[in-house]
Amino acid sequence: MYSHGEIPEFRRRFRYLVAVVFLSFIILAARLCQLQIIDAGTYRQFAENNFVQERKLTSIRGRIRDRRGRLLADNRRSFNVYFRPKLLTKESLERTISLLSLQPDEAERIRTRVARKRGRKLGRRRLLIRDISRQRLAALETYGHELVGIEIVAASQRHYPNGNLGAHLLGYMNEINAKELKTKKGETYQVGDLVGRFGIERMYETHLRGVAGRQRLVVDAHGRKKQGVEMASVQRGMARIEPVPGQTVFLTVDLELQRVVERALRRHESGALVVVEVNSGRILAAASRPAFDPNAMSGRLTTKEAKRLLNDPHRPMIDKVFREHYYPGSIYKPVSAIAAIEENSIKWSDTIKCKGWHSFGRRLFRCSHAHDKVDLHQAIVESCNVYFYDLAEKVGMDAMAQHARRFGFGAPTGLGLNGEVSGFIPTKEWYARRKIPFRIGFTLNTAIGQGSTKVTPIQAALFYAALGNGGTLYVPQIVERMEDDKGQVLSRLRVRVRRRLGITPDTLNRVREALHGVVQDDKGTAYASRINGLEVSGKTGTAQVVKRQSNKTYWQKDHAWFAGYAPSDNPKIALAVVIEHGGKAAKVAVPIAMEVFSSYYKFVQNRQGDSK
Repeated sequence: MYSHGEIPEFRRRFRYLVAVVFLSFIILAARLCQLQIIDAGTYRQFAENNFVQERKLTSIRGRIRDRRGRLLADNRRSFNVYFRPKLLTKESLERTISLLSLQPDEAERIRTRVARKRGRKLGRRRLLIRDISRQRLAALETYGHELVGIEIVAASQRHYPNGNLGAHLLGYMNEINAKELKTKKGETYQVGDLVGRFGIERMYETHLRGVAGRQRLVVDAHGRKKQGVEMASVQRGMARIEPVPGQTVFLTVDLELQRVVERALRRHESGALVVVEVNSGRILAAASRPAFDPNAMSGRLTTKEAKRLLNDPHRPMIDKVFREHYYPGSIYKPVSAIAAIEENSIKWSDTIKCKGWHSFGRRLFRCSHAHDKVDLHQAIVESCNVYFYDLAEKVGMDAMAQHARRFGFGAPTGLGLNGEVSGFIPTKEWYARRKIPFRIGFTLNTAIGQGSTKVTPIQAALFYAALGNGGTLYVPQIVERMEDDKGQVLSRLRVRVRRRLGITPDTLNRVREALHGVVQDDKGTAYASRINGLEVSGKTGTAQVVKRQSNKTYWQKDHAWFAGYAPSDNPKIALAVVIEHGGKAAKVAVPIAMEVFSSYYKFVQNRQGDSK
């Protein structure tokens, strides 16, 4: 029994206890309200993530076609192997490696890749190996129940049906890296995605890749898709969004002519050739030799092959049409001639006597042989260096540089493909900046395309195209149009004029007459390789090459050049070809150019015959 004094104390404590219990129920009710009502969506998502996964549906990459619609880059069905770090066991990984029959170095790379992903977003699947063979696919599917954490996903693999034909133009693809993923945040790229690395594949990446879709799936505890399961949570917010295929890119390139160009270069280890339309600047063919195999580069490139490409002294990974510049030799002489005439430094009728050398101070500047008495026309036709040495003293380096830049040299053409370089046109000011005492000999060498002068094959081709079309320098064009997957034209790229050369009509006509004589005159340097029934105009160039090593200078075999256009009276195409260390241009570069001109016009005649 409680005494009278204990009863009030008991009641007071009882009230406290009731208050605590009541407050606890209030807190519990509030928490339940938060979990079940306020944060219900969040926790429902967490729950669903345990059995519902959202997977990216990769879009089909757009095809690349030539100007007549023939396939240059396509897609083929392939199978990739993925793993989930959260589920993959060591036993499962080793079993997978065994079934794939991998080489020891490749197996070790895969183990390293798996180890790096431990602890990073463990539930997301990661690429293990790309594009497995049908035989390996069958092995994995046979023992699939043993391979916990391993998934096989059907995909499309880039395929180049013509092998390494046009490799530098088309480019290749490989896996996106971590740095790029950060810079491309928000562009739906994921680990394991392939991106364009070179050529058109890189330049038009955003157009070719399309737009990815997504799919929500119900999966079991091992991450495998559960068949025949329908859930409202999956349907909510659309269970599947279809990907949008990439655009088809039509190039200005002609596949037949590209074959001819690469066949013409096949006898030489290193060189470049580019063909353009005279009246538009469209690139009809471009080849850099040696080339790489874009199928191998876009697939699982072996370590051995990668080392071979990187260590090849002929640099197959450099596009020599755009990214390499050379001493142009005598193909540069029309630039010097035009500068001298337009600056009124000489007249076409001015003559000199070539004894086979030009004396300046105590130094002799050599010519190929003694040409006797020559004027400017003959000096271009017969490629007389002595005439141009004399011309150089009168016109000066800076005047030649000013005209050369107006003709497109010393700056990129504007195409922006494969890291195009500018070439180089020297000036007196450039030598002064480098604290090199200027000598007139620099000017003499510049006039014949030697010294410090460098040009790219695409610059040379466009300059000669401008001479052929009457003085219009175009921005080169490589893409004709783009279409969607239904064949609807989305955009057409228009011809762009870079500038007018600004040459007087008389000077232009006389230069063209001289270039015609180079091939058609019996004293011309390219006369021996002329084509019966097709008159070609152009200029040969044999550029001396030196190699400096350990303060010593080594003379190497000359680069062989030819640049020109055809037909002479109404030009349609122009080209430039350079063979590295090929020797004499007349014996090496000119026959290659004539083979291309001849083949092109046979194509034209055949197509005209087909259309009748």
